[in-house]
Amino acid sequence: MAPLLCLAVAIYFEARGEPIDGQYAVAEVVMNRVSDERYPDTVCSVVFEENQFSFTKDGKPDKLPKTFTNPKKTAIEVAYKVLTEGPQLGITSTHYHTIEVKPHWKDYYKVDGIIGEHIFYTNHTDYR
Repeated sequence: MAPLLCLAVAIYFEARGEPIDGQYAVAEVVMNRVSDERYPDTVCSVVFEENQFSFTKDGKPDKLPKTFTNPKKTAIEVAYKVLTEGPQLGITSTHYHTIEVKPHWKDYYKVDGIIGEHIFYTNHTDYR
């Protein structure tokens, strides 16, 4: 799968109902991980790394819908812009979760902010 499609899939499944900044933030988390030596060095490897993103472990297909919907179009546009122009928000986050959950790792990271229904974090220790 091409980097554009991998990134669009992550945006679509993780943030399609979020404001546009939330979609850019998810894309930038993926790209921040690509640049971080603790993670794989390709977009697709980061997106599909085991147990990293909830949509990859829900048992459902991880492909964009065949029909061309506005959320699909937006995910592709956001992915394209981030891949071709670079970060749009300039966040340093490598992690996020929805405000409804409290993952075990959250105390090892610095909160960068909340966008829509997601809390974004940057690592401040050696914890991955």
